[in-house]
Amino acid sequence: MSAATEPGKTTPLTGAHVALGGRMVAFAGYDMPVQYADGVLKEHLWTRAHCGLFDVSHMGPAFLQLARPSGDPDADHAAVAALLEPLVCGDLKGLKRGQLRYTLLLNAEGGILDDLMVGRAVTDERQGMLQLVVNAGTKDADFALIAAAVGDAAELIRADEGALIAVQGPEAEAVVSAIIPEAAGLSFMTFTPALLDDHRITLSRCGYTGEDGYEILVPAELAVPLWTRLLADGRARPIGLGARDSLRLEAGLPLYGHDLDETVSPIEAALDFAVSKRRLKAEDFPGAARAVGELAGRLTRRRVGLRVLEGAPAREGAEIADGSGAVVGVVTSGGFSPSLGAPIAMGYVPPTLAEPGVALGVIVRGKRQAAEVIQMPFVPHRYRRKA
Repeated sequence: MSAATEPGKTTPLTGAHVALGGRMVAFAGYDMPVQYADGVLKEHLWTRAHCGLFDVSHMGPAFLQLARPSGDPDADHAAVAALLEPLVCGDLKGLKRGQLRYTLLLNAEGGILDDLMVGRAVTDERQGMLQLVVNAGTKDADFALIAAAVGDAAELIRADEGALIAVQGPEAEAVVSAIIPEAAGLSFMTFTPALLDDHRITLSRCGYTGEDGYEILVPAELAVPLWTRLLADGRARPIGLGARDSLRLEAGLPLYGHDLDETVSPIEAALDFAVSKRRLKAEDFPGAARAVGELAGRLTRRRVGLRVLEGAPAREGAEIADGSGAVVGVVTSGGFSPSLGAPIAMGYVPPTLAEPGVALGVIVRGKRQAAEVIQMPFVPHRYRRKA
């Protein structure tokens, strides 16, 4: 069989997707459902109004465990954080127990190798352990880089043979807490271990849609039973990658390999919040001098949101033009927003053109269409934060 026709990897839920009529496509080396019978538009709107279930088992969950813990919980956390911090721009040492943090894996020039989630373990006996979730397409390279950096001081334990199920939408808490009671006690960007059918699982309150929701990491043997129990709730429906992409675009969330890559810095990507103030002051992360310079005014491009005011959606690769017609940037993600009923896009333009309200144009099929810079997210986030 040729490489072009060779089937992709499967997840523990592949059979369930096929049984539900999911249209399977190749994505990051896996066979994944792009949509089900309802189609992308209905799946998108259902998630915004109710609860969507996503199979994200192709992602890269893992645990970084200190090889020789001292038994002092705070010292062990500081030690494992010190192993990973030299690769990222986030404050990992300052994580509280059960807290998740979005951060960026950087190369020596300060370009983004990947964006990822890092969390500090909850219990005493697991201090010295960090939970990681990296992107599917970069996970092998990410894990190799991390393993090489920590050497024999820590062990990287991959967990991507199991299942990772995302449950997103305003009714997600009600759906998940009926099965896993610990869900109701979590707030945005926190996680906890829990038991499900006598198996240890990890429940995180986060997601990639802008809605409230969870990601549930379970052993492979629990994947189909949990998926089935979640779908038995009439408020939940299966959602494919197509709607996941339109939801994250509306939420103004970047996609690695499209809006982010090895040439883009955190500041260019408008991810300033992911750069720790402590780390910035110490300039102790890869490419720190670049970030400091860009924040001081030496920035040449910035990721912005665009609302396309006329014509068809501007897709990835479409040129962005200023008022005189000169090309000033490029679209990195774009499509039709089901929630707004209009085309939207993200792309990079010079900082002088990055303020909301600036009139620009996008070149679609050789024709200039009016667009303007607007504040992101396009659709307000509805995360459940602590009061």
